[in-house]
Amino acid sequence: MNVSLFARAARLLVVATAMGLAAGIQAQTPTPTPQASPAQSAAAAIPPANPADVATMDSIIAAVYDVISGPAKATRNWDRFRSLFVPGARLIPTGRRQTGEVLSRVLSPDEYIQRSGPVLEQNGFFEREISKRVEKFGNIAHVFSTYESKHARDEEKPFARGINSFQLMNDGKRWWIVTIFWQAEDDKNTLPAQYLRSRN
Repeated sequence: MNVSLFARAARLLVVATAMGLAAGIQAQTPTPTPQASPAQSAAAAIPPANPADVATMDSIIAAVYDVISGPAKATRNWDRFRSLFVPGARLIPTGRRQTGEVLSRVLSPDEYIQRSGPVLEQNGFFEREISKRVEKFGNIAHVFSTYESKHARDEEKPFARGINSFQLMNDGKRWWIVTIFWQAEDDKNTLPAQYLRSRN
């Protein structure tokens, strides 16, 4: 009887000790800090937009042209530029090499700023929309925005023309740019008449 009681007490002591050790280990193990997803981190890094810039499709496209344009030596407002793009947005220039090969390059907004910002700010650059065609369904829209580029606002002739293909999204609160995919006019690809009509 005494042996049985002793054995039972010993078992209880072992169980209690194990539970105590487990509780101690739990108390010493820090609770993992929740990590933000890449999308959440990217969203947090986007500067707040001016509501007037993102209220309509017209206003967000106008904001892009406005922020990249300016005289030589003028610093662009790159935070305003960043504020227009959804997390994960892409800017994709495409063009033809002298060999005839057509290539494209995929850039994030920050990569575009790093590559093009110094050139835009060193030389005068003004780009404006001269015509557009819009397709919209639900919360998505596609805009073919015909542009012309000049080194000075009052230059008579543009040094380049082409089409910026905008993909846009409205999240119920504002418009976002998802993609800008563009190609400049060249001797083999001149702008057709339907993309040169005056804006409505």
